[in-house]
Amino acid sequence: MDGCVDTHLDQLHLEDCGDEHSSLCASILSVDSDASNPEEHPQKARRYSGAFNDPTPRAPQPPPCEPSWTPDASDALYNIQGWGSGYFSISQNGHLLVKPQGEEGPALDLFKLTQAAQAQGLRAPLLYRFLPIVGHRINKLNAAFRAAIDRFEYQGAYQGVFPVKANHDRALIQAVVEYGAPHSFGLEVGSKAELVMVMSQLAGRPPGTNLVCNGYKDAEYMELVLHCRELGMNAMVVMEQYSEVDLLLGTARRLGVRPSIGIRAKLTTRHNGHWGSTSGDKAKFGLRAREIVAAVNKLGDEGMLDCLHLLHFHVGSQITNIRMVKEVMREASFLYAELVQMGASMRYIDCGGGLAVDYDGSFTDSSASMSYTLQHYANDVVSAVQEVCIQRGIPPPTIITESGRALASHHSVLVFDVLTTVPLAAAPQPPLPLPLSPPPQHTHTHADASALREAFNDASYFKDEAVRAFKLGVLSLEERAQVDMMFDAACERIRQVALAHDLPLPDALRPDAVPHTRMYHVNMSADFRSAVDSWAIHQLFPILPIHRLCEEPSVPATLADLTCDSDEKVDRFINPKVGVGGGEPLPALPLHPLREGEKYYLALFLTGVYQEVMGSVHNMFGSLNTLVVRDARPGAAAAAAAGQRPANQAHPMTGEGPAARAAGSGAWGRCRLGWGGSWRVFLRGRVARLPAMKADLALHP
Repeated sequence: MDGCVDTHLDQLHLEDCGDEHSSLCASILSVDSDASNPEEHPQKARRYSGAFNDPTPRAPQPPPCEPSWTPDASDALYNIQGWGSGYFSISQNGHLLVKPQGEEGPALDLFKLTQAAQAQGLRAPLLYRFLPIVGHRINKLNAAFRAAIDRFEYQGAYQGVFPVKANHDRALIQAVVEYGAPHSFGLEVGSKAELVMVMSQLAGRPPGTNLVCNGYKDAEYMELVLHCRELGMNAMVVMEQYSEVDLLLGTARRLGVRPSIGIRAKLTTRHNGHWGSTSGDKAKFGLRAREIVAAVNKLGDEGMLDCLHLLHFHVGSQITNIRMVKEVMREASFLYAELVQMGASMRYIDCGGGLAVDYDGSFTDSSASMSYTLQHYANDVVSAVQEVCIQRGIPPPTIITESGRALASHHSVLVFDVLTTVPLAAAPQPPLPLPLSPPPQHTHTHADASALREAFNDASYFKDEAVRAFKLGVLSLEERAQVDMMFDAACERIRQVALAHDLPLPDALRPDAVPHTRMYHVNMSADFRSAVDSWAIHQLFPILPIHRLCEEPSVPATLADLTCDSDEKVDRFINPKVGVGGGEPLPALPLHPLREGEKYYLALFLTGVYQEVMGSVHNMFGSLNTLVVRDARPGAAAAAAAGQRPANQAHPMTGEGPAARAAGSGAWGRCRLGWGGSWRVFLRGRVARLPAMKADLALHP
């Protein structure tokens, strides 16, 4: 079934999209929230049946914040200010807020937004794409390079590109093109399929937008690049293997098109991170020094040395230390100068990727962080090129970077709910036929830390002895279960005494101790789909609740997904103290106890690149429900990408014209469900594929 849902105000309508499917009506939930105070306007729900509107009951209000715990305490516990880059915060009622325009911009209540989606029938897990965050990141990157260019009086320019391999999502690519247009921000591709996709996005665009073509190339790839140049695109084909030079020259002669050529160099500088193998003499792609000289000579013999315009290099992804940027830029800048002095018409130096993301918020050079700012990065890139160009007396090139991780990681948020949990000692246990005698009362004992450790050691010893007895056939299963209950009761009593007398717990009973964590079962397709790097390379991603953040989390938990694979779990979490004496990731995440009849929502952050494109459909769980949040302000860059109808066209269902739509636009935080800045839902599905829903939510200024 292929259909589309087009909603307006309080109406949700499934239109006929050119096939045999008829129109349907369903329920809709609209959310009103003021930008200055999102909590002032309660959530409203209405049902549209084509004949009447029937209000549904309001959701219960959250309990007041605990006096001993504040949203600021939750912010510090989950280190939101460290990794959130100003895009996330906590409201006074304990809900997580998203600020797509940055720290100073208006906020959206993610919990209320999730409730709205649930009321429409969009089941968790929900993948949110906040496209204005992408626009804000593009603006910040260009502002940093503009400041560096002004500071060092650099006579060249900066024009970044986005590597589409990071995320092929159509809405994201369109947003990059639209938001990047004022900055001549281009795209980078690494395959024929990506090139065909990008051609459709850049066709008809004004000249000046760069299209960098990397990856393995055959004759068809070369032809497509040259056709792009015939269409007016500034497509540059990068030679990553020496054998590609002859292939390009032959294709160019056959088509009669002069190409714009780049050379990827294998630099000797390499970093020590996970992706350090992509640089150095043994890198997968790139030409060594003697191959670069041979390629330049061959282009000169063919009369195409004036077509050599770009030097490209890539030292590796997630560069955590700025010293590496300084070293690689110096080597690359001298290589660029040599190519100019050999007669090439050089114009661009492409620094590749590597701009890192601070996943754990520690601002260190650990593998999950970065020890420099965006401005530091821009300063070092510009100053290194400037110094060599002045020294050699050559014109400064246009600087290109291929930042995917730094631009799009923050825009994607995965919200999922906890389904079940494995109980701890304090949880109710099923009755057993063997009665448990009440423990003797010892009034003469004195509670201290040593006594608690001794009590726990004794309980652990007797439990181990019982397990050995069971293996010998001495204890029955019911008797072993009774021992487990007694051990859990002893541990719970130790916790109570420690709390009552302000004593430290034994190490094994501390909240972050793995044996005593609670396992929360969630539906998130965590490792194999939504966060594949969590399983593959042990990448850390921030995870926290999106509500109840004014309550102290008291349950140390790990997360287990619903698939049958034992690797589908998350048991490594960011350590908020890593930058102040901490170090290793935490084995448990502080969460709240579940409440009967109430959903508990968590969110996974910074998964906007590489996770979806490499994820699998494990256990045939199907696609995630996706909601795309756009900026629907008049003239906003993303408006064209939203595919909105002309401003003077009336809505087909209500007959409402532009004046009525303008009157109902309201504040930026208000979510209107209609196509004049709309929430669009696309139903997708096949007989052999589980259905998924995709929604576009436009935000009014």
